[in-house]
Amino acid sequence: VQLQASGGGLVQAGGSLRLSCAASGRTFSGADTAWFRQAPGKEREFVAAIRRSGGSTYYADSVRGRFTISRDNAKNTVSLQMNSLKPEDTAVYSCAATFSDSYYGSISLRLHQTFDYWGQGTQVTVSS
Repeated sequence: VQLQASGGGLVQAGGSLRLSCAASGRTFSGADTAWFRQAPGKEREFVAAIRRSGGSTYYADSVRGRFTISRDNAKNTVSLQMNSLKPEDTAVYSCAATFSDSYYGSISLRLHQTFDYWGQGTQVTVSS
């Protein structure tokens, strides 16, 4: 399974970007999928997740109301729409997926250890 993230770039504060994660080898409809980010000198942090069954979504408090995670089964992609971007959103964003049959609670979906497959990351830079 390979994940490929794209859509990063440079944007001014208040602007928007849409990240996309494409999967090859498996379908996202059978995966719990998430976005994480890591800023220079900081720990990797959870951003958003979407559950395979029912499509429930979860967000970090710092992005709730501004970011939206979604899945397109026809295109086999998971996207992260980011609006009202702030300089503190600057980071490398990575998509991650687990195809395990296990059920993960909302807390586990916020942990990077839950996910088995990772994309290469895409840089998002928000200027003030």
